[in-house]
Amino acid sequence: MTDQGRFLTVAEVASLMRIGKMTVYRLVHSGHLPAVRVGRAFKVPEQAVHDYLQENVRNVS
Repeated sequence: MTDQGRFLTVAEVASLMRIGKMTVYRLVHSGHLPAVRVGRAFKVPEQAVHDYLQENVRNVS
């Protein structure tokens, strides 16, 4: 295991975030969510997903 921790597939990220796979691809291509391309697939560091969600939490009242 590296310092980055575990890598997730696009489908796993979509499931974790409860969004569609195309939305994950858009986040990756726009640079909002870092990813590594392995062959034809993208792998997203699990910590990057948690960081993205934490940074985008909105206070709803």
